[in-house]
Amino acid sequence: MQSQNDWLQILFHCKENVEKSIRPHLKTLREPQPDLGKGAGGDPMKPVDLAAEKAIIEVLQQSGTSFTLISEESGLKEFGENPAQYYVTVDPIDGTTNLVHGLPFYASSIAISTKPTLSTVFAALVTDLVHGTTYTAKEGKGAYRNSEKIVSSTLGSLETALVGLDLNTYKVKEIAPQLTDLIQKTKHIRHFGANALELCYVADGTTDAFIDIRGRLRTTDMAAAFLIIKEAGGIITTPVGDDLDAKLGPEQTVTFIASGNTRIHKAILSLVKP
Repeated sequence: MQSQNDWLQILFHCKENVEKSIRPHLKTLREPQPDLGKGAGGDPMKPVDLAAEKAIIEVLQQSGTSFTLISEESGLKEFGENPAQYYVTVDPIDGTTNLVHGLPFYASSIAISTKPTLSTVFAALVTDLVHGTTYTAKEGKGAYRNSEKIVSSTLGSLETALVGLDLNTYKVKEIAPQLTDLIQKTKHIRHFGANALELCYVADGTTDAFIDIRGRLRTTDMAAAFLIIKEAGGIITTPVGDDLDAKLGPEQTVTFIASGNTRIHKAILSLVKP
């Protein structure tokens, strides 16, 4: 059985293989792309997505461990003699739309758990595939950015806070009224288009909070960042403040509020209407 330390080493090897495997595809993004259909999460697949997924699977198989893959591209796949031993939840490329348009903000996300649930994730990696920044965490051992320990923001004032907010949805007319008070109170709103990485920005204090109440974000996108935020001292709950847990799956979606500290989290909760 792999230990937590073993898994972090495996995750770093996955990262390196993804970086190497997608390099040729980055040179052909402006060329016509083949129609590969939709992935298990419902989004159109690109060759670069499948190359990244294949790179992760290759390293996992070479490690000799049994696991169940939960991927935004291929869905659920079992490997080894005891696939229920571990669950590996991946978004091979988070921010594919950014990538294909040449926007330098996309990542790869990998989470390891003992069950197919958010609450059992014990090792995680999110790597910024543009800037060479890698976030990792293991349960009870803290969170790290490029091997340096990170802590979330202590800023408690929304007036000066930098807050991420994802409004990318056809239901924007429905959810906007829930967020009007928050938007009016918050001076600096941002959204960059790769939610796993944006959650890691909350973990390291680059931003002070990130909010997604659309009901569209899949657990495959945020499983790794979920642990990274908690291990950095941040808070991530449902929009009404309850503990966040969900099934890990390419079609399972969540809503959440992630904050750097309790003070700003309470302030946001008080302004988001149910």
